Amino acid sequence: MFNFRVLAVIKRELMEKLFSKAFITMTLLVPGLIFVLLGIQALLYSSEKKNLRIDIISESSELTAAFQDDLLNSDYVKSGKYVFSFQTMNKDELKKYLNGKKQELLDEKLGGIIYIPTSAMKNKKLEYYAKSSQNISLFKDLDGPINKTLIDLYFHNKTLSKEELDFARLGVDFTGFKVSENEGIKEEGYGNLVLAYLFTFLLYMSMLMIGQMTMQSVIEEKGNRIVEVILSSVSPTELMTGKILGASLTGLIQMAIWLSPVVLVMSTTIFVLPKEFLFSIDATVIIYMLINFFIGLLTFIGLFAMLGAIFDNPQDASSGTMPVMMLMIIPFFIALSMMEDPNKPIAEVASLFPFASIIVMPARMTLVGVPFWHLILAFIINVLTFVAIFPIAGKIYRVGILRTGKKPKWSEVVKWLKYKY
Repeated sequence: MFNFRVLAVIKRELMEKLFSKAFITMTLLVPGLIFVLLGIQALLYSSEKKNLRIDIISESSELTAAFQDDLLNSDYVKSGKYVFSFQTMNKDELKKYLNGKKQELLDEKLGGIIYIPTSAMKNKKLEYYAKSSQNISLFKDLDGPINKTLIDLYFHNKTLSKEELDFARLGVDFTGFKVSENEGIKEEGYGNLVLAYLFTFLLYMSMLMIGQMTMQSVIEEKGNRIVEVILSSVSPTELMTGKILGASLTGLIQMAIWLSPVVLVMSTTIFVLPKEFLFSIDATVIIYMLINFFIGLLTFIGLFAMLGAIFDNPQDASSGTMPVMMLMIIPFFIALSMMEDPNKPIAEVASLFPFASIIVMPARMTLVGVPFWHLILAFIINVLTFVAIFPIAGKIYRVGILRTGKKPKWSEVVKWLKYKY
C-alpha cells in the first residue's frame, strides 16, 4: 500500500496545503484569535456602564446609615462605577416609590433599586427592582460590601474585637496542591486549567478544519473529473492513503506551530508568569498529545474523505457529516466539563473510549495524574479504531470516488462494502 506513488500523493497534498493561503492564514490566525477573544473579554469588562445609579432603600434608619457609611467608601464608588442614593421607607412606601420611578427604570436612567428589609438581619434576603432583574455583575460586586455591613450590624452589640469581625467577613480561599506519584506533592495554580482549555479547543478545531478541507478537496476533484486523471496513475486506495497522510502531516505541523509558545515557556526562563498561572507539565505530555492528535487526524480525515467520495457537492455532504461531527462534539463537551471536576467518572471512561479518547485524554492528563497503563491503553484503542475504520472507509472511497449523479442512499452505500475488487 505504501509505495512511491503514495509518497507522490503525500508530497502533492503537503505542497498544496502547506503553502495555501488558507493554511497560512489559519495557522497565524488561531493564536491571534485566542488573544483577540481574551482582549474582547477584557474590553467587555472594561466597557461596563459607569456611574450606574442605584437606589439603596432600607426599612430602618439604622440600616440606611450603616450602608451609607460603608458603600460610599467602597472602591466601586471611588472608581465611578456606581452612584448610590440612600433612603428609609417601609414596604407600603416602597410600592409608591416604585410607581414613581417606573419610567426611569424602563428608560434605564435609574439602574436599579435595592430594598433591604429588617428581616435581612436574619436571612440576608434582599429585593432588587430593575428593567433586567438578573444583574449578575451587580450582585457579584455588591455581595461583599453588603454582607460586610450586615455582619457588622449583627455583631455590633456583641463583645467581638475588630480582628474577630474581620475574620467573620473573610471568605474561604483554597490553595491547590497536586498529589502525583512521580512528583509528590506540589502547589499548582490555574495554568494547567488554562492549558486544558487550550488543548481541547485546538484539538477539536484543528481536526474539524483539516477534515472539512479534505472532504472539500475530494468533492472538488470528483466534481471536475480531475480524480479520473489521477486514478490513471494511482489506485483509489493509494490516492486515499496519500491524501489522509498528507492532510494529517499538515495538521501535525500546524499543531506543532500552535504549541511552540507552550514549549518555549516550558523550556526557558525568559517568560515569567504570575505564580497563580504557572503550569506543571513535562515534555511527555506534549509529545503524547501530538502522537495522539496524529492518530486522531488519520481516523477523522479518513471518515471525512469517505464522505467526500460519497457525495457530489458540499450541500449533500453536510447532511452526512453530522454523525462524524457528533464523534467530536460530544468528547469536546466532556473535556470542557472536566474543568469543573477532572475526576468525573464519565471523563475517565471517555478518555479510554474510541474516538472520544483523542480529545478527552490530553485534557485529563493535563489536569490530573493519569496511570501509565491508561495512556498505553488509550493509545492502543485509538490505533485499533483507525485500523478498523480505514478498510471500511477505503472500500466506500473506491466505489464512491467514481460515481456521480444521483445522491446515493445510505442503504446503497452499505452495499458498496460488499463489492469485490
